[in-house]
Amino acid sequence: MAATVTECLELQLLEVEMLLSMFPKRGEFSLDADAVPSIQRYLRNAAGALPPQLEYRIALDVGEAKVKVELQVLLPHMYPQVAPQLFARSDALHRQQQLELNTRLRSHISSLDPGDLCVCEAVQWVKDNSLPFLENCQISSECAAIVAVRAKEMLHRMWIYSHHIYRQELRKKIFDCAKKLNLTGFCLTGKPGVICVEGLQENCEEFWRVIRYPNWKHISCKHVENIETEGGSIDNLRLFHSFEDLQFQAHGDYGLRNDYHMDLGQFLEFLKQHQSGHIFQILFGVEGKLSDN
Repeated sequence: MAATVTECLELQLLEVEMLLSMFPKRGEFSLDADAVPSIQRYLRNAAGALPPQLEYRIALDVGEAKVKVELQVLLPHMYPQVAPQLFARSDALHRQQQLELNTRLRSHISSLDPGDLCVCEAVQWVKDNSLPFLENCQISSECAAIVAVRAKEMLHRMWIYSHHIYRQELRKKIFDCAKKLNLTGFCLTGKPGVICVEGLQENCEEFWRVIRYPNWKHISCKHVENIETEGGSIDNLRLFHSFEDLQFQAHGDYGLRNDYHMDLGQFLEFLKQHQSGHIFQILFGVEGKLSDN
């Protein structure tokens, strides 16, 4: 007989318990504080809305050098009846090798018996199979070129547009990810929604990947800026000193989400205060003009 959502969620919690016993040290296993309680509440009252999908990260030490490889895990509600979404990443791998590593990881997971818990198996596979990719990266001329480029740092700035940003869960994910990746900028909540992140290019690209994952559809990166340092730190080139939460006066009924329009005049003024007034037209397709009042 096919497993129910309740049975699958119970198995997911059992696997989390196993992983916590395998990775008890601080920083090894990262999980949102409300992730497990929200599932437990649902299991006590299965008639309610489904909890958010379980999402966590496991930090692994690979090889004698203990190179950090992070396994990012997102579990559909019907896992283990359906495959988990897994992604292994490391700052020591360049993009092509990271792609090859994850292709092989997905192939291995798809070869396992359906219906079995497999995150522990994925952890062991990553520990056993990442080292060749890490060693190849150390000796390849391509990686040597990457190191040379990184020696001269570049500030990367991304301007991201969304039809709207409302959900508290999504906003928390945006702010947590920006903090983790040492990105500055802002998130404009409401309709429309706008995000700006600035920092190292790989961190901005990782932010862009994480916030879209798994299914944020109404979002696009409208503009990217790259500014090379001249022997200094990228911090000297940042337009923002932190990651700010922007909430301007809204027009319309607060109770009706579709009428919750942000005051774009205030937003334009904010952009101009941060030497970014030209971005208004890129985001909205019209030239911004401040009121004379």
